[in-house]
Amino acid sequence: MGIQDWSENVILVNIATEPDMCDELKAVTDIIRQRKDCSVVIDFSDADIVTSSSLAQLLRLQKVLDDNNQQFVLCGTSQKTRGIFAVTGLDKVFEFVDDRFVALAGLQLTHK
Repeated sequence: MGIQDWSENVILVNIATEPDMCDELKAVTDIIRQRKDCSVVIDFSDADIVTSSSLAQLLRLQKVLDDNNQQFVLCGTSQKTRGIFAVTGLDKVFEFVDDRFVALAGLQLTHK
């Protein structure tokens, strides 16, 4: 599983390919429900597609993070994956950046 504490209050997730992606997202959601003090970066660099069940898990995770006033950033999405978010209208719901370094740097600045 690609879930790691990048810093004291930022979790970095290197997402797996489907169908394991959904299990990782559930695990991250459980971690955030327990800790409540972490923002999350999801790196899609290894993912080639996103299913409807994974989109539902991403929305659940977004809700938990919103409820705890934490940030959620998606990065490393391929053009194909980004298209899935666009077609579903979810490109307006989630924050996207190009890569994990930009995402982590941005979160570090807001958590200081």
